[in-house]
Amino acid sequence: MNSKRFVLRKSLIGTNTIITFTNKKGVAMKYNHDDVYSLNQEKIEGMECWHKYGNYTNSNNLPTWARSVELK
Repeated sequence: MNSKRFVLRKSLIGTNTIITFTNKKGVAMKYNHDDVYSLNQEKIEGMECWHKYGNYTNSNNLPTWARSVELK
């Protein structure tokens, strides 16, 4: 899946989706949705946006807590 922002969605949990995210500067980053979610589940589920909208997004960069699972 290609995206213009880093995204985690409740609807993608368990799908093992590989997401390629291109930030505003044109830098592409790739990550496995389920790996990022699994390693950060407690943090993500504590976010208000997760409960209110069912997702978390960031259009500027890969969050620091998600960088350890970036695919090369």
